[in-house]
Amino acid sequence: MESFKDALKSVRVKLFMTLSLVILAIIVFLIVVNNIVFGQFYLYSKTKTLKSVYEVINNYYKTSQDIDLENQLEKIAISNNFDILIKNNQNVNVYTSNKDFFHTLGQMNEMTSRFNTNTGEIIEKDESFVIKRMKDSKNDITYILLSASLDNGYLLYIRIPITSIQESVKISNNFLYLMAGFAILIAAVIVSYVSRKFGDPISELNDIAKKMANLDFSHKYKMKDADDEINHLGKSINVMSDKLERTIKQLRNTNIELEKDIEEKSKIDEMRKSFISDVSHELKTPIALIQGYSEGLLENVNTDEESRKFYAEVILDETNKMDRLVKQLLDLMKLEYGKREFEDKTFDIVELEKEVVRKSQLMLEEKQVKVELQTIEEINVFADDFYIEQVISNYITNAIKHVKQVDGEKYIKIENVVNVEKNKVRVKVFNTGDNLQEEDIARIWNRFYKVDTSRNRQNGGTGIGLSFVKAIMNNYGNIYGVMNKDNGVEFYLELDLKIE
Repeated sequence: MESFKDALKSVRVKLFMTLSLVILAIIVFLIVVNNIVFGQFYLYSKTKTLKSVYEVINNYYKTSQDIDLENQLEKIAISNNFDILIKNNQNVNVYTSNKDFFHTLGQMNEMTSRFNTNTGEIIEKDESFVIKRMKDSKNDITYILLSASLDNGYLLYIRIPITSIQESVKISNNFLYLMAGFAILIAAVIVSYVSRKFGDPISELNDIAKKMANLDFSHKYKMKDADDEINHLGKSINVMSDKLERTIKQLRNTNIELEKDIEEKSKIDEMRKSFISDVSHELKTPIALIQGYSEGLLENVNTDEESRKFYAEVILDETNKMDRLVKQLLDLMKLEYGKREFEDKTFDIVELEKEVVRKSQLMLEEKQVKVELQTIEEINVFADDFYIEQVISNYITNAIKHVKQVDGEKYIKIENVVNVEKNKVRVKVFNTGDNLQEEDIARIWNRFYKVDTSRNRQNGGTGIGLSFVKAIMNNYGNIYGVMNKDNGVEFYLELDLKIE
């Protein structure tokens, strides 16, 4: 198999041959056109000139202007390379620009009548003139001859040799042959220069591609000053090299993680069992409560109206909790598997935070805790306000549940930090209280995981609130998380600022 350099040489040869064939085709076309069209065009042009000169000479005699007629006729003959002969009514020569023309014309019987069409090829004819193609056998010269009658009765003869046409065609063809040779030589130089200019960068790109195929990403294409396709290709290969390098590193790291996961298969099985246990627990408890209170109502355990109303309210409350839990699980699954479409729009995140705080006012009063909203100015973001409200609500509800007095302080703080360069805003929700354990920081985003293992139904939730946060933020590809502070815990997330 030929090497890349051999292939490159082959490209040079093909480019040279293609360009040469194109040039030759153009030259052949011009020669054909020159031979076929040029003669006809020349004949047409000279015929038109003959008629024009006829009109001029006829006008000279018709108007009887006070001019030097012989001088004017001589100028016409010289400027157009014409032989002019004029005879009067008695067949006497009035003017001749060439005595040889006079003798030749006198010897040709067919010339005695301007309407004689027996000899020569008629090119054009009307009532006043006849234009023929004639051949002088003695001199072996072909002429175009105009025979015409002037308005004053004089006879006008004008001839022009057309041998010069053939000479012109021949000279033109020779010139085209010469130009074809020069064009091919110039093409060879241009092809050599162009192939070298483009071949060297392509060779460099090929070497880089071969090294990339061997997973060697150390070589990069050296960008040139020119803004052309090869430079763009080199830039793209550099970008692809960087991405492949990162991807392969990630794959290697993932492979290591997979090996660890295989080693921890038993732990994964345990997690599955825990997940099933969590779901069973969340559904079993409200079902048991509903069953117990329903039996109490049926057996009339309490006959007073207030007790029966209380039983009914408990059943309804537990039913609503089960309904919310099922809907939340379904919604969470759609978010995690990308089946939920977001209706993104521009809205003020500060106003949304205020609204969530207002809705949480009863819980805040019950906990006797105040919320400090650090940002008061408008900050417009681009996202689905319904889901972002759920995220903020989960953060604030979580903060209310876990807020405690630390060093005489007990508060919740909401802060918004804008990063113009990244076009992001970071929303922070802080509450004073106990720090999270390291193992809890990573696990709290899992479904049904609760830091409070007692799972108290009065104070604890379903355990999927932060899972919602994780699923929503993953769909947006934005950062979220939690970190311990000196006197509490801070949850955070990032949102895209309004698109200008």
